[in-house]
Amino acid sequence: MAINTAADEYRLATFYFESKAYSDAARMLEGVLAEEPANLSVRLLLARSYYHSAQLSRAEAELRRILDAAPAEDYARLMLGRTLERQGRAEEARPHLKLAAAMAGEEF
Repeated sequence: MAINTAADEYRLATFYFESKAYSDAARMLEGVLAEEPANLSVRLLLARSYYHSAQLSRAEAELRRILDAAPAEDYARLMLGRTLERQGRAEEARPHLKLAAAMAGEEF
């Protein structure tokens, strides 16, 4: 059975992600994103796939694109903070983590 739609590719990428095949998920999602560049759900799953496969600069770039388009996206803000922390950039991460916590109604 051939995969022929972005929706099919997204479902398969989600399967790969849930199976912890993060690099495979990222490859699939890159193709989906090429077809649907404004789809923030695809972009967020791609960022998560990059993060979990230790492609941190790519994760950071996707998260920044999400936040440019949707500054109130608290999960992307949290992920950006964690991505920056994981890169050893704790000071740069702190404002993102504080804002994400505030947006979620939590203490930082």
